[in-house]
Amino acid sequence: MLMHLLLLTAFCSHVSSGEWTAHVVESIDALMSSCVVVPCRFSHTGANLPASRLRAMWHHSDSRDQRIYYDDKTMILDSFKGRTRLLGDLGNSNCTLEIINVRNHDNGPFCFRVELVRREDNKPTKDMFSFVEKCVTLKMLSDAPPPTLTHQKTAYQGQSFTITCAVIHTCPSHVPTITWNVEKSNAIVHHKDIRHGNWEVQSILTIIPEEKDDHREITCSAKFNGLKTSFQTMTLYVKRSVNYNHIIVPTVVVIGTAVIFGIVCILMARKYKSRISELQNQEGTMWNRLSKMSRRIQRKP
Repeated sequence: MLMHLLLLTAFCSHVSSGEWTAHVVESIDALMSSCVVVPCRFSHTGANLPASRLRAMWHHSDSRDQRIYYDDKTMILDSFKGRTRLLGDLGNSNCTLEIINVRNHDNGPFCFRVELVRREDNKPTKDMFSFVEKCVTLKMLSDAPPPTLTHQKTAYQGQSFTITCAVIHTCPSHVPTITWNVEKSNAIVHHKDIRHGNWEVQSILTIIPEEKDDHREITCSAKFNGLKTSFQTMTLYVKRSVNYNHIIVPTVVVIGTAVIFGIVCILMARKYKSRISELQNQEGTMWNRLSKMSRRIQRKP
């Protein structure tokens, strides 16, 4: 009988372990004084359970009694009271946890536990599971990570030039604010999940550099939740537009003068040619008249 009971207990434990699974990020960089969001998903092979039948707990890996999150806030460790909340919807198998005002002792490891409660009195049943093999460890960062700048090496005068400033963070509920030291800047902001508990916010700045902007320093600053800041600076190299006016203008003037001079010469040549022709015609007529008069005189007795 005792042997059968032991086998049955082992079998039930195995079934329980096989039914409940969880996926938790193993390690996340957490900026002190800011917040961190730990992605977490769990699943159950049985029927879908409503959120009212489930109860979530996050605790230290050493002991389930060291709770950092629980529905009954009186049972949470004093150092975590008011600093943790469940972002995920348990009914949708989301157990994502947020920790705000991160402190240097919040390194963990922290594990997720789920309990099935009775409908009548909201008390836990024996159907529960702690995912002690799927815990998260937080790596404390005392300084905010600097932004990364992406841009072309050279800008051209009068042409659009784009600079992308990106910063990675772990607090999507309080996205870092990115600013530029460029007056009247019009930047486009994008925010995306890059997986494993990390998010990236991008600010894309487009400017039209002038000649005076050559060797100008452009700075991108990031302000994180908790008021910590970081920045990154680049030097703008502007290639001046090639100006051919000193060649084009004199050439146009010379060509224009030559054309005008040529037209004047042609007109004058035509005018003189016509005049000469008229004179020649007049001389021919006069000679003919003189010849006739001479012949008439000679004929008189």
